[in-house]
Amino acid sequence: MMAKSLPCRAAVLSAVAVTLVCGRAMAQDQTPAVAAVAAECKVQSEIAHFELPLTNLAHRLSIGKPIRIVAIGSSSTAGFGASSPGATYPSRLEAELREHFPGHALTVVNRGVYSEELPNMIARFDTAVIAERPHLVIWQFGTNALMYDRPLSPGLVAAGVARLKSVGADVVLMDPQYAPRVLAKPARDELIARMAEAAKEYKVDLLHRYDIMRHWHEVDGLPFETFVTRDGLHLNDWGYACVAKSLGVAIAEATARATHNVTMPGKASRLASLRHATRRAVRVLRAP
Repeated sequence: MMAKSLPCRAAVLSAVAVTLVCGRAMAQDQTPAVAAVAAECKVQSEIAHFELPLTNLAHRLSIGKPIRIVAIGSSSTAGFGASSPGATYPSRLEAELREHFPGHALTVVNRGVYSEELPNMIARFDTAVIAERPHLVIWQFGTNALMYDRPLSPGLVAAGVARLKSVGADVVLMDPQYAPRVLAKPARDELIARMAEAAKEYKVDLLHRYDIMRHWHEVDGLPFETFVTRDGLHLNDWGYACVAKSLGVAIAEATARATHNVTMPGKASRLASLRHATRRAVRVLRAP
């Protein structure tokens, strides 16, 4: 009897194992976030670069004051497609900046809302952004205008930038992602060009997310599945993390570039920390 029961137990265990494997596979299929394929995130310094130094951030760092950054935008900021809140780009950016600026108190606040466009974002600037007393604001927009075939309003962009700058914050704009559903829109090139012109005209910085991601695909040879979810639009964990890494390098370099304007007493130790951030940014860029 004992000998005969062994095959039965083995069969039951095998069935349980199959059930567990199948159940796990089904759960993955039902999850909106797609696990990213293992790939190296390479930061391109000529793309992940700001034209203007981040003087306000540099000043705060030089006097040892806490840093507060607000990321506002639509689903790319809120983190649609990420496996958890900690995998969104604002959360990953905070982790990156803690590496660039060790010992400094800093917080990145996520104020992204799904499907938002310019009028809705600007309408909540006072409560969602200004109320946080930010030293840097990262404003992501443009993708939903493309998806709904609507042009950007230059007047709204100008008004939004002016409101953010009025509180003394550094401002960084972030353009659309390089993804199949964006590529399908004929107006994408014009919109991206207009965002670059707006950043230059209003004297704020721009993260060229579209060009960063295009480099992943066209130069690094990464398939879209590495950084975009199955919906062909939103980023996955790998994509958000690599955008955050590029943004962190750009912020560290632009902050260090601004240090020659900082003349506060006792700044030497703080500038040493900024030099550390610069060295780390260089190490990230030179990593094979």
